Amino acid sequence: MLPGGTQFPIWRLDGVILMALLHAGPVEFVYYWLHRALHHHYLYSRSHHHSSIVPEPITSVTRPFAEHITYFVLFATPLITTALTGAGSIVPAFGYITYIDLMNNMGHCHSLHHTQLRANYSLFMPLYDYLFSTVDKTSDTLYETKAILEAEEKGARVISLGLLNQGEELNRYGGLFVHKNPELKIKVVDGSSLAVAVLTNSILTKVAYATAFALCQKGIQVVTLREDEHEKLIRSFGSNLKIWLVGNGLTEEEQSKAERGTMFVPFSQFPPATKRRKDCTYHLTLAMATPAALENVDSCENWLPRRVMSAWRIGGIVHALEGWNEHECGYTISNVDTVWDAALRHGFLPLTIPTQS
Repeated sequence: MLPGGTQFPIWRLDGVILMALLHAGPVEFVYYWLHRALHHHYLYSRSHHHSSIVPEPITSVTRPFAEHITYFVLFATPLITTALTGAGSIVPAFGYITYIDLMNNMGHCHSLHHTQLRANYSLFMPLYDYLFSTVDKTSDTLYETKAILEAEEKGARVISLGLLNQGEELNRYGGLFVHKNPELKIKVVDGSSLAVAVLTNSILTKVAYATAFALCQKGIQVVTLREDEHEKLIRSFGSNLKIWLVGNGLTEEEQSKAERGTMFVPFSQFPPATKRRKDCTYHLTLAMATPAALENVDSCENWLPRRVMSAWRIGGIVHALEGWNEHECGYTISNVDTVWDAALRHGFLPLTIPTQS
């Protein structure tokens, strides 16, 4: 479609140099001022991306549609320019696209940008932050300081682990942090107790029965406090509940084994990533609606509706609001009923949106 856009050679050094200059010059410069403009109160409050205080890789693509289009045009400038000038080649073109995506997901100093709000506007090259005095003074030491110890030094009482930082293989559900730093005053929270509370209190009663049934199948004894609950459990075990408790690793093959009308209820932090069946329903991941008074705090789970936050994240907030003097990480879990009551008392509400098609 473009003059010079056909029969690209594999490699042209002059095109690589031109692409690098265009990126370092107009692309980074325009991005800096566009990004800085997006931090104006009017635009900032309308960006799902910037509402994420603790960014994760998915944060890089949770943006309004108009913002996506603007960035697409901006990042296409080096590619189109090299094609129009006849300096384009295949390897640099694909390399530049890969570089943009990789670096965008890594997000150099991006956590500081999302917490300090008035610093680190540059894309990948902090040149313009230094020129216009918007670089955060702690950027150069960010990767030399442990986040938990830094938060403690700043007076934080609770640190809530991100959804991607809770794996058993990674850090023993966060317990490794406490084990290595036994004198920690800051409390490390993964929010598991509230996740359990949401599953057993706010989704559907029959889901709780399905949970008990699944535990019994694994040889785990389930105790009820009332006789009527015990009778209901006994009756439910003889019925076809058509409920699957699943993790985010649910495969298409596994889904194909479910009966028509099955409800898939994820117990993991992330929803199943595979193709969905049209004749089944998919419950949202464990989450709650945030109170109307809660401002400037949000999360970037783009599979959840607006003003809905993961139960694991809310668990950390409730822990801080209550001032509990205990860790909730590793293999330790707080009292489920106490945490649930506290979440409701602070205005967090069970979801009214039951499923996700």
